[in-house]
Amino acid sequence: MKSHTALLLLSILFIASCKDDNKDPDQPAPAAPQLVFKFAFDSTQVRLNNFGQPTNVPAGHGALSPHFNTISAHYIELAQDSLTLLGNGKVLYRATETTAGGSLAIDFNQSHVVHEGETFFSMPLSDVSPGTYKWLRVSLAYQNYDVPFRSSGFDFTGTLASFIGFNTYITTYQPKNHPVVVNGNRAQGYWAFELNVFGTDTVFQGQAPGTTVPNPISASSPIPPGSCVVTGAFNGPLTISGSESHDVVVTVSLSNNKSFEWTDANGNNIYEPPSDTVVDMGIRGLIPYVTY
Repeated sequence: MKSHTALLLLSILFIASCKDDNKDPDQPAPAAPQLVFKFAFDSTQVRLNNFGQPTNVPAGHGALSPHFNTISAHYIELAQDSLTLLGNGKVLYRATETTAGGSLAIDFNQSHVVHEGETFFSMPLSDVSPGTYKWLRVSLAYQNYDVPFRSSGFDFTGTLASFIGFNTYITTYQPKNHPVVVNGNRAQGYWAFELNVFGTDTVFQGQAPGTTVPNPISASSPIPPGSCVVTGAFNGPLTISGSESHDVVVTVSLSNNKSFEWTDANGNNIYEPPSDTVVDMGIRGLIPYVTY
């Protein structure tokens, strides 16, 4: 009987040791499924006004669809329906803010700036309240894109840095190669245009008088002036069950359809600074696409 018991104990120990041998202590635990946000740019997407209605370029203005390099956002919120007021949905993200420049502002030094297709933000799906969300709100903060222009009869391409957040604290930044020192706050619509003409770098700075912020549900769920919270309906409602086993990716498609707009002194639809004056650099619509 004693020998039988000893044999049984040895068998249990052998099985346990085999299990331990097969376990890799350095193997990381499986990553929790994430809700992932990425940006895309579409120059063929509908061009909208502040009320989310299709609109054309006004007479006497020129406009083009710029080539985007990078973008950053300040705020992301999921809204259950068109009656969900700003801030009453599921707020997922808010960028770092500071009062270093006086009034509250986005801290550009801490901003996450990404290229098209890169992950801008992600969070565990387990932290998102289960439910169905029909609308997405994204407060855009910074854009960087290339713009063709004409100077002295020659055609060139410049790079524009556009700060479209409600207020931004900036120390130093580079539209492309040339550093621009600010060390202060800049209101929505501040921009700098870097160009290289015959080997000489030049930077123009300015302040656009308006920034288009499309909100198709402005009648039932308005946004504060100057907030740059662009609103768009999901291509199909985003449904979070709470039992997801894989990442859910939201691609935020932004309309850059003639989003760079100026007063066109020559009426030729060619941007010719400084005689042509920038009037609007706002994104012209938002459609979030979901991949489960």
